[in-house]
Amino acid sequence: QVQLAESGGGLVQAGGSLRLSCAASGSIFSINAMGWYRQAPGKQRELVAAITSGGSTNYADSVKGRFTISRDNAKNTVNLQMNSLKPEDTAVYYCNADILVGVPLLGEYDAWGQGTQVTVSS
Repeated sequence: QVQLAESGGGLVQAGGSLRLSCAASGSIFSINAMGWYRQAPGKQRELVAAITSGGSTNYADSVKGRFTISRDNAKNTVNLQMNSLKPEDTAVYYCNADILVGVPLLGEYDAWGQGTQVTVSS
């Protein structure tokens, strides 16, 4: 069994910054891609940023230049630095990871965190 634990959400004024962190734990063989998604009220969940095990990154157009995703493969963690936040960034942010489970390897698991609320006031 594997788990993702998120932290770092909260309330911030427009133009401010927040840093989200996510740590994977459990019987982990290795982790492929990790990423952050968000879901605003009444909207579908969308990809915010993703990063491969090799460090290649992908961002939603709406956050390019403002958000930075990073990971520590040794610690099984992924972070999202969010700068110049806007009210439209308000959402529940979810950590996601494609995890190879078990030692020895048993299978692949698409893991999700419980979500952390980010609220940006105008």
